[in-house]
Amino acid sequence: MTDPSRHELRHHGDADLAPGLIDLAVNVRAGTPPPWLRTVLHEALDASAGYPDAGPARAAVAAAHSRDPAEVLLTAGAAETFVLLARALRPRRSVLVHPSFTEPELALRSAGHPVSRLLLRAEDGYRLDPMAVPEDADLVVLGNPTNPTSVLHPAADLVALARPGRVLVVDEAFADTVPGEPESLAGRRDVPGLLVVRSLTKTWGLAGIRVGYALGSADLVAALAAHQPHWPVSTPALAALTACTTPAARAEAEAAARELTGRRAALLEALPGWVVVEGRPRSSFVLLLVPDGARVRQTLRHRGWAVRRGDTFPGLTADHLRVAVRDPATSRGFAAALAEVMTTHRIPEEIR
Repeated sequence: MTDPSRHELRHHGDADLAPGLIDLAVNVRAGTPPPWLRTVLHEALDASAGYPDAGPARAAVAAAHSRDPAEVLLTAGAAETFVLLARALRPRRSVLVHPSFTEPELALRSAGHPVSRLLLRAEDGYRLDPMAVPEDADLVVLGNPTNPTSVLHPAADLVALARPGRVLVVDEAFADTVPGEPESLAGRRDVPGLLVVRSLTKTWGLAGIRVGYALGSADLVAALAAHQPHWPVSTPALAALTACTTPAARAEAEAAARELTGRRAALLEALPGWVVVEGRPRSSFVLLLVPDGARVRQTLRHRGWAVRRGDTFPGLTADHLRVAVRDPATSRGFAAALAEVMTTHRIPEEIR
């Protein structure tokens, strides 16, 4: 297993893209933002001469999750939350559950905090055993569903990690890709030290807008907010937050999640039988294990397909590829290209 340098921790799927490539590297829903949201953003530009007013968006997010507005932190993208955590907290022992999104570890290391890794294992389906988290950890960070494994952990296992004196950070950037969000902790106010991080990027296609939020106790939210500059979230981003938390928008997101379930099944069905699908994927991407993965990825790239390399995630290798779920026709085209590339590479008969 690789141990990525800090430079490699900065690697994200957009770095695997290039003009002309079919994008399976970035796990943002294709065809977004939808027309109605584009209209909201355009109208927000006309209101951008004045300073942003975060009040309506904070109230809308709070209402969507049955929280008090004081328990809502609005951020310039979910990734900002991890920087704020690194600034506001002084953890004695941070434990990051990997493989997972690398920005939390990067933020903590950049701030000089000690970091320990808990590497989940492929043979366990990358599932979490709460007992494996050290008892003395005062900061625990993990994703649910987890990027890049697409594994959805039971909420009960995450709640079991809570302790007095511990901050438990659950990155739910992909929670709305799962129909019904069955394991989400966003509405839980009874879990001590819990901070849930959310994003609009994946479902609504707003990566360039930089908009997200976190949900936690009023004291923790205030401690993080104290490290933000004035007006950290732009007027268009606030407008998007308000619009995307309405009942109609949440119903649209739920319909998209149900459609995603079928599209993911179509991708898995189309893949060659000798490709290993890691874990039990539940989100908008799947993690594949293929022999000679680095060369396969480069050959796919030459043939017009971009997939996310896996070796920059702690606990994974160059033979791991993260593939975004797209429409069935695109998935079938990718599966055919992958089969041809791997056959060309003379995959051993015992693997086929």
